[in-house]
Amino acid sequence: MKIAMPINEKRVDSGVCISFGRTPYFLVHDTETKENLFIENTAAKSTGGAGIKAAQIIADNGADAVLTPRCGENAAGVLQNAGIKMYKTVGDSVESNIKDFISGNLSLLEEIHAGLHDHGKK
Repeated sequence: MKIAMPINEKRVDSGVCISFGRTPYFLVHDTETKENLFIENTAAKSTGGAGIKAAQIIADNGADAVLTPRCGENAAGVLQNAGIKMYKTVGDSVESNIKDFISGNLSLLEEIHAGLHDHGKK
């Protein structure tokens, strides 16, 4: 199974990023082979639709699940349509969240927010 997570830096000991659509990187971890793939989130600098584009990046890289602290409704729709389940991270340790997921200790992400439309604009 492949799990994806928004991360702050291109390292396994990085922290989980609070923003799904604007995260700098995604980690895709294969729970069977233990291989890690780091993906630059090219959607992060988009003027609009970052969550949708980021979710498509995850789908295109074959993830079965996403571990994230939160997710907007547009990104969640893309993930759900791709059959990707979303789980709520606990704390900001990437390694701990992977272990908790494998152990079955993470809950499904049920609270989807409206999204941060016009992010950074006033």
